[in-house]
Amino acid sequence: MRSTAVPRPARPALADLGPVAQLRAGRLGRRLLQLYVGLVAYGISLGLMVRGDLGLAPWDVLHSGLIRHVPLTLGQAVVVMSFAVLLLWIPLREQPGLGTISNALVVGVAADGTLWLLDRPDALVLRVALMVGGIVLCGFATALYIGAQLGRGPRDGLMTGVVRRFGGSLRVVRTGLEVTVVVVGLLLGGTLGVGTVLYALAIGPLAQLWLPACTVRLPDPLQ
Repeated sequence: MRSTAVPRPARPALADLGPVAQLRAGRLGRRLLQLYVGLVAYGISLGLMVRGDLGLAPWDVLHSGLIRHVPLTLGQAVVVMSFAVLLLWIPLREQPGLGTISNALVVGVAADGTLWLLDRPDALVLRVALMVGGIVLCGFATALYIGAQLGRGPRDGLMTGVVRRFGGSLRVVRTGLEVTVVVVGLLLGGTLGVGTVLYALAIGPLAQLWLPACTVRLPDPLQ
């Protein structure tokens, strides 16, 4: 007896495309909109966690430590560090895309805008809400900008570039990079807390949860 079950459609896969091919891959209007919504949301999520004042994401521990020693806002520190990380792409032979450069610029601007609009609340319950909301929003924003398929962010590209050049596990390399930036950030006086731990535990599963729905299916080049 033949099965009458209808096969599930395959999930849209992330394509491995160069910078020019990313722009030529089709559905560019939808992908650009999704990219910039995702990057703005990412910056907002950073600002929410800062105002929650219960710990920051690993790279933001570094950013918060840096601004204690140089005359920069947090968002400006995000931009400066993004381009500093991009310099490390050169020996790794990574190629930035539109999304890479946009990530380096837009996230920091959106973070500073959020910090300008929001103050740190006194009530602990509100600070917890900002922290949790920031983490959840960051997971969704990550899925949005990655799913637009217009290039990895500077920090993600550093991770994948190290793995491609030297080998090893993505998980091990990511953990090593994040432990390093947290230690450096703490030495500079950065902010570490329960939010840092929750972010580290939750951001991967949250992004993975939403990535299938957020990945823009690109036209098959053979069609």
